[in-house]
Amino acid sequence: MRKPFHLSLVLSALFLAGCAGTSAPNNQPSPPPAGVQVSVSPPTANIRAGDSFPFSAVVSGTTNTAVTWSITGTAGNPPVIGTISANGNYTAPATLPNPNAITVRATSASDTSVSGTSSVTLLNPTPVLTGINPSSVGTGNFTLTVTGSKFVNGVQVLFGTTPVQTTFGSVTQLTATGSASAPGAYAVSVSNPNPGASASSSVNLQVTGSPQASSCSGMLLGQGASLNGFVPFPADSLWNKDISNDPVDPNSTSIINFIGSTIGVHADFGAGQFQNSTIGIPYLIVGSQQPPVTVNFTAFGSESDPGPMPIPVTAPIEGYPNPGTGDRHVLVLDNSNCFLYELYSSTVSGNSWNAGSAAVWDLLSNEQRPYTWTSADAAGLPIFPGLARYDEVAAGKINHALRFTLQNSRAAIVPPASHWAANSSNALAAPMGMRMRLKASFNVSAYSVANQVILNALKKYGMIMADNGSNMFLSGAPDDRWDNTDLHALAQVQASDFEVLQMTPLYTQNTVPTGASPQISSFAASSTSVSAGTPVTLSWQVTGASYIIVSPQVGAVRSTSVVVTPAQTTTYTLYATSAFGRTMSTVTITVH
Repeated sequence: MRKPFHLSLVLSALFLAGCAGTSAPNNQPSPPPAGVQVSVSPPTANIRAGDSFPFSAVVSGTTNTAVTWSITGTAGNPPVIGTISANGNYTAPATLPNPNAITVRATSASDTSVSGTSSVTLLNPTPVLTGINPSSVGTGNFTLTVTGSKFVNGVQVLFGTTPVQTTFGSVTQLTATGSASAPGAYAVSVSNPNPGASASSSVNLQVTGSPQASSCSGMLLGQGASLNGFVPFPADSLWNKDISNDPVDPNSTSIINFIGSTIGVHADFGAGQFQNSTIGIPYLIVGSQQPPVTVNFTAFGSESDPGPMPIPVTAPIEGYPNPGTGDRHVLVLDNSNCFLYELYSSTVSGNSWNAGSAAVWDLLSNEQRPYTWTSADAAGLPIFPGLARYDEVAAGKINHALRFTLQNSRAAIVPPASHWAANSSNALAAPMGMRMRLKASFNVSAYSVANQVILNALKKYGMIMADNGSNMFLSGAPDDRWDNTDLHALAQVQASDFEVLQMTPLYTQNTVPTGASPQISSFAASSTSVSAGTPVTLSWQVTGASYIIVSPQVGAVRSTSVVVTPAQTTTYTLYATSAFGRTMSTVTITVH
């Protein structure tokens, strides 16, 4: 019984001795797992500057699949080669490095001597085009300010498919100079060069048939200055439409009789003064040197365009030097941006204006204010394009309709009017916007050369009812070169010598067109917290707007971005307006 027991003890001792002989010392590392491999996907990639791209890694030969991501390259000192996150998401640098090749590497956490790589070629970014200014030009030479992002040196602006002279200003702005030989809508795009040459989407540049359509800079500066051939608004504007052959309204004779068939035309403008006030509605042309001025509203602010506006506080008020209690209009044209600014019931308050209402007009487009909104005029119309001006008469031709008033009006409008100020319920009272034309048979030869210019314009373009006032009063700008006695001869032309043009469409309270207000997709600042004096870019995306205003400090703009330099914390408001209303958006920049 004892022998088996002894044998088992011997065997156990031998087994333990063998195990002790093969054990590794406790301070020796374990051998690495055999066959660890790392592969990166994709193995090659083309990535544009500023873009992000996801890489992935597959680890085999170990249960530990974690990796560490890194980038190597030789661009710059220190190298500007981008960044990569812990999960392999690579972001290329905003500016293309030189050389433009890098390596993305994934290193095994299990064995740091093992890694996988991807060869990356960095390309120029695809440019983003957000706007052109102006958006409408005439035939002939033009210069555009092109705004967007991701522009690089060597960028090229394309007019259709034709490259035009391009000056690189910054990554967000270019200047392009070209020429258009024919009217139409032309696609404008931007193309960045190689490596990775690519083009932006396009926006349309409207080329009108008139070489003067974008030549606002040719207007002379000063009060009552010559427009030097410039005609406000495009050739197809209702103000500039030849209505010589337009049909007559069926009620023309009845309407004329309601006005008073024997009432003569009165030139409500002239030289010198009447009762210590100038005669007519004055205007002033300013340039880029005129800073924007604040406008405060006293009556129709909700239907007015907000400031600022480049209206000097020395601008003449209608009726100057003694404006009195009349309409007190102020009209200013800016030859540097081609906008018209008009105030009603205006007074100066320190370094700003108080006004009953105000309107901004884009002189390069057929702007439409919201239906039922007033302007500086009762009809919701611009005043300036309807004035008889001495510079036109002296040049021998008036190329637009004239503005006139009637004593009675009803609650209705005819385009281009947008607002009524009814004082009569009679169906024969004129709607705002009603157009009258001097009959083609009227013999103008008995009149002076100057008056013939006015009368021929009334035959070709007619006159548009714009406000309540004295019957058949024709609007014009004061000028000491007018001959008042000669202008008085126009009184021989009676209402019965005119005909009312067909009023189609005619809108009343129940038939005013409705539609969607403009849509603001975005309104943002490049930085919302800056130190005083730091330039900040405001940018926006808007659809369906006739015109854009940014307030304060900026005013009316055609572009899709603008640079501001706030001196204190400021909330900027974007106003996008169309025929169907106004949409607003705000952004606040904190100044510290």
